[in-house]
Amino acid sequence: MTSVENDKILLALTGWDPEVWQTEFAKSAPKRKLVLDTEADKSDVRYALVWKQRPGSLMNLPKLEVIFSLGAGVDHVFHDTQIPDVPIVRIVSPDLTMRMSEYVVWQVLDHHRLGLRYREQQKQRVWHEDRRQPAAHEVTVGILGLGVLGRDAAQKLRTLGFRVSGWSRRLQTIEGVTTHFGKDGLKDFLKDVDILVCLLPLTPETKNILSMNIFAQLKHEGPLGAPVLINAGRGGLQNEADILAALERGMLSAVTLDVFNKEPLPKDNPFWTHPQVTITPHSAASSSPQALVPEIIAQIESYERGEPLKNIVDKAAQY
Repeated sequence: MTSVENDKILLALTGWDPEVWQTEFAKSAPKRKLVLDTEADKSDVRYALVWKQRPGSLMNLPKLEVIFSLGAGVDHVFHDTQIPDVPIVRIVSPDLTMRMSEYVVWQVLDHHRLGLRYREQQKQRVWHEDRRQPAAHEVTVGILGLGVLGRDAAQKLRTLGFRVSGWSRRLQTIEGVTTHFGKDGLKDFLKDVDILVCLLPLTPETKNILSMNIFAQLKHEGPLGAPVLINAGRGGLQNEADILAALERGMLSAVTLDVFNKEPLPKDNPFWTHPQVTITPHSAASSSPQALVPEIIAQIESYERGEPLKNIVDKAAQY
C-alpha cells in the first residue's frame, strides 16, 4: 500500500468554491494532497470527492478506489455516464442530518402555526385571528423517504406532539411512527396526511413523483384545510406545473420548496410571487467542509486499515 504522502485525493466540484475544501483538508490531513480535476497529473489519485462533477472527469484514474459524494444525495454523481466501477459512498453526517431536521421542523411549524397568513397580515397591518389553531396531535405529518434524514425528522416531529407517518420503498420500523412501504402502501399513507414532507432520493423510480397523482390522493378536509407540501429532497422529484395547478385548484393550501428542476430558480418563475409558496435556495442541509472533512478522513483511514466502507450506494437503485 502506498504512503499517504504519495496519495492524492481528487476534488471534482461544479458550483462550489473548492478553496474552502482545500483549506479544511490542509488543516485536517496535511499529509494528503488534494488536487482539482483540472490539474494535469492525477495518476496517483486513490479517492475522489465529488459534487456535480464534470462528465468524464473521473475517467483515466488508474488507482481510483472510492468515490465520495459530498452531498446528502447521490443523483448528481449519476449524471455522469462515465463513472468508474468503484464503490460510491454517501455522506451520512450528524451535521447534515441535524440541519435537515431543523429545516423540516421549521417549515412544518411555520405552516402549522399559519406563518404565511400572519406575515401577509403584518404587511397589511391587520390584527386578526379568526381561525382555530389545531393542536399538533390533530395534525398528521407524512414523510416520503425514511432514510437517515427522514427517520431523524420523524422522531423530532414526534417529540413536538405531531402524528407522524412515513413511507419508504422497504419496510421500516420507527417507534411512535406509523410506517408504510412499497407501491401497495403508498395509497394508505397518503390518505391521512395533512403536511407532506418529501425527503426521497432522486432515482428513475422517484422522478416527478410529486404530481397530480399524489396530490389527488391526499386528505383534503384536514385541520389545516387542504394539505401542505414541503419538498427538501431534489428538484427532479417534483412536477412543478402540477404543483401550481394543485394550488390553483385548492388541492394544496401551501407549499415550501427548497429545490427546483432548474437552479438558481429563474427570475420569471411564477413560484417567486405566488402567495402560497415559500422558497428557500437549496439551503435545507448545506454541506459544511468543517463538519464533513474530518468524517471523510476517518472513513478513508478506516478503509486503509482494512475495515469495510460505510454507506455504500446501491448503483442499481441509485441511492
